[in-house]
Amino acid sequence: MTFSSLGLIEPLQRSMAELGHHTPTAVQALAITPILAGRDVLVTAPTGSGKTACFVLPITQRLDADGAARKANSIRALILVPTRELAQQVLESLQSHGKQLSLRSMAVYGGVSINPQMQTLRPGIDILVATPGRLLDLLARNALSLAALSILVLDEADRMLDLGFAAEWREISAQLPAERQNLLFSATFPAPAQALAEQLLRDPLRIAIAPRDDSLTPDIQQRAIAVDHPRRTQLLCHLLQQQQWPRVLVFVESKHRADMLANKLEKAGIQARAFHAEHSQGARNRALAAFKASKVQVLIATDIAARGLDIEQLPVVVNYDLPRSAVDYTHRIGRTGRAGASGIAISFICADNEAHFRLIEKRQQLRLEREQIAGFEPTAKATPVSDPHGGAKGKRMSKKDKLRAAASHEEKDN
Repeated sequence: MTFSSLGLIEPLQRSMAELGHHTPTAVQALAITPILAGRDVLVTAPTGSGKTACFVLPITQRLDADGAARKANSIRALILVPTRELAQQVLESLQSHGKQLSLRSMAVYGGVSINPQMQTLRPGIDILVATPGRLLDLLARNALSLAALSILVLDEADRMLDLGFAAEWREISAQLPAERQNLLFSATFPAPAQALAEQLLRDPLRIAIAPRDDSLTPDIQQRAIAVDHPRRTQLLCHLLQQQQWPRVLVFVESKHRADMLANKLEKAGIQARAFHAEHSQGARNRALAAFKASKVQVLIATDIAARGLDIEQLPVVVNYDLPRSAVDYTHRIGRTGRAGASGIAISFICADNEAHFRLIEKRQQLRLEREQIAGFEPTAKATPVSDPHGGAKGKRMSKKDKLRAAASHEEKDN
């Protein structure tokens, strides 16, 4: 199969060839033609399977063919994303794939001045990539109108529809025109997000690419290393010095932990940077650029780095703190083993999180051997297994507590 057989125009075929992509991935082969035809789609496909090009290519072609004149402070297509970094990456994809077309696109997000964004929007934009918070800021200032919108894309759609963004999504959806094409993409789609998606979509085509069926199945070696909680930092330093990995992405549970761990690694002579929502956008850009250029060996991040962040040749991801859910685990480890490369995903398993990791394993339908590293053998005993409803065995989490936990399970980043 070729991109030509999917109905893509020659300029887009040429752009893909220049980027080294000559054959559609499994998800692109199934989704591009229906999107070109104007259908709503809901796509679930693994990380690294080509989802971004899957919507970038057909929407740029549709808007180019439509030829409608731009209207002041208006947009024709909106791509909503949960983080600033993902907004930047999607914009780069729009610019690289559609460089031979005369469309205007831009990205808006928090952490930077809103005034230049307002000025750029004045003559009108074809495609806007936005985080929800900044989009609402622009709408509140009458710097943007959604009246001419014809295509809506939710990238990382399960995150965009979860409780953390519920209030913002209600405000945005109330201002969207009723007649539009809806495109939802994510690597995971838990039941609550599925239910909201059903309300949003009209006669959608549902496409689900299982990892085992995808030609770009991530080659990720998953490892679980048992260690006492207080010795995790020492073990991380040991592994970094022993393995000499050029780049390692380490996930932690909080901004404070990211700063603290980065300082400890720096004192141990390991180049490290923290990466979280409290940093300015400039600081985040500099940290990410240094990491991508291998000027920094270790990037220590909260879950804002778990979705959409595309770092070429990232060999290792470490769960210093375990993710809160199996869905977050999928997104975290998906930062490695991308675009045909192999990767390693390591989780530190302590006595107090063994039961939680067993639940993650159950959801992932896997069971990992608990490795022990010489000199770091654990001495603490695991706590009792928690049940799926939360808390220790026999203790259920209240509905109110479940909602509160779900609403705060990831940092909002607008």
